Amino acid sequence: MSESAEPAGPGGLTTGEVARRLGVAPTTVRTWDQRYGLGPDRHTGGRHRRWTPADVARLERMCALTATGIPPAEAARLARETPAPASASAAPLSVLPRRAPAPEAAPASRAGSGLRLGDARQECKGIARAALRLDAAALDRMLLDAIREHGLVAAWTEVIVPTLQAVGRKWESSGERYVEVEHFLSWHVSGALRRAAPDTAPDRPGASVVLACVPGDNHTLALEVLSAALAERGIPVRMFGGALPVESLIAAVRRTGPAAVALWAQSRATASRPLAQHVAAMEWGVRGARRSPLVLTLGPGWSGRPAPGTARPHGLADAVQALEGLATR
Repeated sequence: MSESAEPAGPGGLTTGEVARRLGVAPTTVRTWDQRYGLGPDRHTGGRHRRWTPADVARLERMCALTATGIPPAEAARLARETPAPASASAAPLSVLPRRAPAPEAAPASRAGSGLRLGDARQECKGIARAALRLDAAALDRMLLDAIREHGLVAAWTEVIVPTLQAVGRKWESSGERYVEVEHFLSWHVSGALRRAAPDTAPDRPGASVVLACVPGDNHTLALEVLSAALAERGIPVRMFGGALPVESLIAAVRRTGPAAVALWAQSRATASRPLAQHVAAMEWGVRGARRSPLVLTLGPGWSGRPAPGTARPHGLADAVQALEGLATR
């Protein structure tokens, strides 16, 4: 049995549990122990080693230092020489919560990743570290674990979005040094969403949903998670992705007669109110039973620019709820 599958015990955390909390492989934790002396301060009876909160805090410092580019040997020396916070030494071994505590005036935590994650879930911290290390295998595993544990909507809202935002802030404040991290993380989030989503639901006339970015916009990630969440609920989806030309959008709506059309705009420059209103005014069907789609304007580009005759949900959960209710009538 590998250490990653060791059962937890009263004497502390197993190596596998520590690795999952840090977002590294168990072999990395063992290597740091053997090569740099970053193992547990105390030993308990039995074959497996147990890690206290102070031990984990030292490893978190190691993660933070290596994420900034410091060589592992130097990072280990600094991690050993920096005293652990008193709270880490005194905390019960069962503590190290999934969600960090949120005192009223607590400063934003860097979570050992170099990214400001505040009071984000523990999963955010591991995902951020894996992204900064460009560790594809660990990143895929943690993203899928978060989706399976919390569900698509909660994983997106409480785990993935805070991490993406933290990476974006890091990129903006560091002279574009972390562009590769943002692209890497976005690509793996997209892959995780596709693997976690069920098969596309069969078409039902008048019940499908069209998803597309407006012309000039290629930010598809939020639409991808919306597509996956709707597929979970058995709602037929037609996803057209980024920068769909106006003529193609109109043709797709006419050909499919959807219950709703969701248009994503990342920036005010691409958010076209005339386009949204035109789609909302489209009609099809026989005389006396004409139908029009509900148009949802999604994304920050529509902020402060309401388009008459359209709906603007407040986040993913609201969008899913609105579309689920409409498509199941």
